[in-house]
Formats: sequence, structure tokens, C-alpha cells
Amino acid sequence: MTTADDTRTRILAAARELFAERGYAATSLADIAAAVGLTKTAVAYHFHPKGRLASELLSPAAGEMLGLLGTDYASRQEFVDALVEFAVRYRSVIRLFMEDLAGDDSVSPDSERATIRTFRDEIYAKLVGDDPDPAIRLRSWALLGALQWGAVKTMDLPEEQVRAVLLESCRAL
Repeated sequence: MTTADDTRTRILAAARELFAERGYAATSLADIAAAVGLTKTAVAYHFHPKGRLASELLSPAAGEMLGLLGTDYASRQEFVDALVEFAVRYRSVIRLFMEDLAGDDSVSPDSERATIRTFRDEIYAKLVGDDPDPAIRLRSWALLGALQWGAVKTMDLPEEQVRAVLLESCRAL
């Protein structure tokens, strides 16, 4: 690994941690630079604008989400279990993925926000299936909310504990 690769890796790790802790909007390039002992200019050299950081952090999660959505699961419960596993594995970026970037509905169709909304809508469609009744629609939105907030607000808890409680909660829905 070259020094530049090591620096990029350190910057990405710091950004992932700070975005999870504070949120994307509340984290500046200067904050990230301070966390890795670099100047803001050095961080900007690797990741300018700040959105490039978000894109690199989201890329592995997006690839796995495409796989998740492209899989034919034997049951809704099997899909829910895979969805919980995804949310727990990527909880360090889940705030960025579902809260900071997905919130504004007035964005261009080719933006990261639009992509995230598309993922959300496809997850929802896979959860509810064809011609859902009102109860399944409500349970599906509740499940997505439980995953979002369960991931965003539990960074301080062990992954195994978060997984177990989210699986139990989502299976009940």
C-alpha cells in the first residue's frame, strides 16, 4: 500500500466515524483533517468536494444493496433477515445513507439522494409485495424506521446486540 493509499484509507475511516457520530452536514473537511492529523488542504487533495467522501463510503453499501434487491428470497422473513444484516454491517454509514442524504425530496434525479430514495422505495416494494393491505404497508414502513433509527442511534452498542434486537423487533413486524 502506498502512502497515498494509506492516507486515503485513514481519511475514509475518520470520515465514516465522524459522519456516523455527527452526521454528514455537521462534519467539515477540517474536522476530518483534525481527526487524522492532516491539514484541510491535504484532505481536500484526496476528496474534494466533500461529496466524494460520501460517494466512496456509500459505494460498497450500494453494491451490496443491489445484490440484496436482486436476490429472490424464499420468504419475506428471509428478506427481512438479510436487510437487518445489511443495516448492522453498514451502520457506520447508515446515518449518511438514510438520514442525511435521503431527507430532501427536491433533488435532481441523478444525485446520491435520489439513488438512496430509489433504494428505499425498492426495499419497501420488496417488503410489501403485490397489492399490500394497509396493515402490511404500515408494518413495512415501521420496519424501515426501526432499521434506520436502530442503526443511527446505537453506534455505542456491540454489533451482536444490535443485530439480535433488530432481528427480534423486525420479525415481530
